[in-house]
Amino acid sequence: MGYPLFPVHPTRPDPCDDGVVPALLALADGAVFRGFAWAQGEAAGEVVFNTSMFGYQEMLTDPSYHGQILVLTAPHVGNVGLNPEDDESGRVWAQGLIVPDFSLYCSNWRAVMTLADRLDAEGVPVGWGFDTRALVLHLRAHGALPGVLACGAGLHERELRHRAAAVPGTDGRDLTGDVSRRRVEGWAAGPWRSPGAAPAVAAPGPRVVVLDCGVKRSILRQLVAAGAEVLVVPGAAPVEDVLALSPAGVVLSNGPGDPAAVAATVSTARALLGRLPLLGICLGHQLLALALGGRTYKLPFGHHGANHPVRHKTTGEVWITSQNHNYVVDPDSLPAGAEVTMVNLTDGSVEGFEAEGLQVVGIQFHPEAGPGPHDALGVFSRFVQSLVPGTHSVSDFGSALMQRGEGTEGAGPTAKAAEEKEKIAIPGTHNGEG
Repeated sequence: MGYPLFPVHPTRPDPCDDGVVPALLALADGAVFRGFAWAQGEAAGEVVFNTSMFGYQEMLTDPSYHGQILVLTAPHVGNVGLNPEDDESGRVWAQGLIVPDFSLYCSNWRAVMTLADRLDAEGVPVGWGFDTRALVLHLRAHGALPGVLACGAGLHERELRHRAAAVPGTDGRDLTGDVSRRRVEGWAAGPWRSPGAAPAVAAPGPRVVVLDCGVKRSILRQLVAAGAEVLVVPGAAPVEDVLALSPAGVVLSNGPGDPAAVAATVSTARALLGRLPLLGICLGHQLLALALGGRTYKLPFGHHGANHPVRHKTTGEVWITSQNHNYVVDPDSLPAGAEVTMVNLTDGSVEGFEAEGLQVVGIQFHPEAGPGPHDALGVFSRFVQSLVPGTHSVSDFGSALMQRGEGTEGAGPTAKAAEEKEKIAIPGTHNGEG
């Protein structure tokens, strides 16, 4: 689509106008933070912060933020407006937005509307003028907390504190059903290319089925760019529905909520073990660990940002990655035959694992970025290449995905996986207990 020649002008008042109203954020532990807003509005959810300096559009439309109030630490938010190509889904999923300074005017050649107008159209309250430094330090000290963001005149702190204490967090909540597709859909769009760029041409490749637990469009675009034929199915789709599509491999996507509560997708993943190559991203990584019999736990304030260093344990190579998650895999809970491959250099948590005999790879971070660095983009091309008959062997599946670059020679599934499945005791299957 075309782009305007001049910066998009806002339809809302300047922050100095009389239309500005007070805004309060009350947290479940009783803390209250103050700022401003332009209109009446309210949001409730778990309050998390993201330290990325860019990508507010991608973050707000990422389904993983469903049920959360997003705090951005970037000094200016809204200054490049919005465009349709950078949305990660069809709507804003964050319950509310809190920023230090909000730009009503945007200036970018791709912008078609202001962030303020988009949030207003979708009924998402935004508070600005907050001391986000103090707020982030509080969340780091006390953990991600439920809260209420209220905007308007006549706010009462005591009432907001009481209501914030009653807001549920994400523990024990399966939120994937709220954000997942309801039917099977094909996806054919690749990554955005500038108007002068030559069109991307890819030969038909292996079919990849994506279990949609809240998948970002960037993941689908990168799979297409890697040459895959992409079909997206509901996250709770039974294994029979997945196999009926005759995929060469399956991707378990990112998504919101507590992985331990996403029983249907775990059941499907467990039934697919050893039958097809599986790649899990973010929440999908945690669900694969649960399918193998592992456990997950919640971090104090999660990993939300675009500069998280991850080290591969074997090669020592370090990637700078984009991350957005509150839960991680307990490394001590993984069964024999499943190995931790990558760790976070800030806290030592699990960033990747593989069960080579089952053709299973889990990646906690976001290789597609959106927003963030592109150190791990090659994961998609190598996964798709691994599904092509006559390339990678099963034993190379995990290690090949962990190499930097745009792909390597290598290959798809072999019958050896069925034998290897017997070597890993998986609860809920014929070779495990329970």
